[in-house]
Amino acid sequence: MLVGLSIRDVLLIDKLDLAFRPGLTVLTGETGAGKSILLDSLGLALGARSEGGLVRPGAQGLSVTAEFDLPDDHPARAILLENDMTPGESLLLRRAVGTDGRSRAFVDDQPVSVALLRRLGDALVEIHGQFANIGLLDPGTHLDVLDRFGGIDLFALSTAWRAWRDAVKAREEAEAAFTRAQGQQDFLRHAVDELSMLAPQPDEEAALAERRALMMHGEKLMEGMNAAMEFLTRQGGVEHALRSAERSLHRVADKAEGLLDPVIAALDRAAIEAEEAQALLEKASASLDLDPGALEKVEERLFALRAAARKHGVAVDDLAALQARFAAELSEIETGGDGVRKLKQAEEAAHGVFAAEARRVSAARQQAAKKLDAGVAAELPPLKLDKARFATRIETREERDWNETGIDQVAFEIATNPGLPPGPLAKIASGGELSRFMLALKLVLADSATIPSMVFDEVDSGVGGAVAAAIGERLGKLAETVQVLVVTHSPQVAARGDQHWHVAKGDDGKGGFVTRIGTLESGARREEVARMLSGAQITDEARAAADRLLSV
Repeated sequence: MLVGLSIRDVLLIDKLDLAFRPGLTVLTGETGAGKSILLDSLGLALGARSEGGLVRPGAQGLSVTAEFDLPDDHPARAILLENDMTPGESLLLRRAVGTDGRSRAFVDDQPVSVALLRRLGDALVEIHGQFANIGLLDPGTHLDVLDRFGGIDLFALSTAWRAWRDAVKAREEAEAAFTRAQGQQDFLRHAVDELSMLAPQPDEEAALAERRALMMHGEKLMEGMNAAMEFLTRQGGVEHALRSAERSLHRVADKAEGLLDPVIAALDRAAIEAEEAQALLEKASASLDLDPGALEKVEERLFALRAAARKHGVAVDDLAALQARFAAELSEIETGGDGVRKLKQAEEAAHGVFAAEARRVSAARQQAAKKLDAGVAAELPPLKLDKARFATRIETREERDWNETGIDQVAFEIATNPGLPPGPLAKIASGGELSRFMLALKLVLADSATIPSMVFDEVDSGVGGAVAAAIGERLGKLAETVQVLVVTHSPQVAARGDQHWHVAKGDDGKGGFVTRIGTLESGARREEVARMLSGAQITDEARAAADRLLSV
């Protein structure tokens, strides 16, 4: 929900800070007072196109900040996480524009692209007006809107889609490999025979290189080990000397009151370690191969592996896997493409599962469309659109256009005159009609809406009396579910507001004009509704009529 809007130096607005409440907020005022500037400012914070001409004369630039409450389940949180931003309980969208038209965008005071700002704005506020062309006017949103309205679960469908696409990819890759293999059959046969004779093993290169290094330094190593063994075994050996010292201390330990116990224990450990060291040294000496012929064989093996790796353009450790792949490709050729045929069968089976699930979803969408069309049809007559017709058109896409949402293409269409075929919302309806269509549609979709705030700009344009009253009633009903902001010239609509703002143009004290917005309560609100009823001269009859409207 939109909770605050701060505007600085936008056209007639020098400084303005607004606090929003839930429910229906109405903005009224004379034409030209600046109501559209307020909506333009909000649009800037939501990522709308900017231009230097919006900057207040004499200012260096403009700034607009919109603050939103952000529920835990709001889609904007996912957008923030996708962009490595941590969502909090509230969200600040800010836009700064210079006199040259260049703008900067910020989310929670972090610089972002205008595209990201617009994406977040689209998830937070939906604007409907005579010149607006966003939200439900975009046919690309209609399928998702219908699915949410019908409570249609797409998990099984999207799972089947991914399984089918994986099967297609596996079959395509196998076919490409089979085609390549057919053209390289002689090479594969020779390569498999050559690698089979070589029989490369995983991690063999490192083991051979280590063994070669040992054998190349074998004489020096043996010389050092023999010298060490001589020291360990000279004059009975180190272990013998340690044990002799230990026995000598044992004979007098009972007279030392424990003083010699740590020494005896240390000598025991040292004797054990000396014995183990001698045994390990003997083992190492025995394993050292000083045969020149053995070194030659190790080098031949190592160099052969490295030559094969260079030939095939792989690492030595990958030769075993390469041999297995070449053998599999050769086997596939020799068996006539059995692997490809099995993958084709798997693809066909996955296609069948997806198609069946897509048909189930399509049937559910047809039922949801009937319910949606009936709901909108019931809302049209009170809005003076009784001759209009709303229709949800569902068509089956070409198979190349199928995706994780299924096989359907959905579009909301209207016909404003009897006998004419329905067409796209934005192209068929006039400005005033379009706003009322959007109101009717939003009323029916209210329970499934994900956008928490909606703006209607002069939804009551060109109507009055009972129609204006019906519009006000429906705006109030919609505001029970989402936050609604409406710019209106209709007293019937204004009287329905939970919050009433009056927009006026006044003297800035410098020979210019500024837009001011004030909250109207009780008597002041009664006077404004009376003014809307009677014009500049407010009569007692207008005040009485205003009282009746405000008491509804």
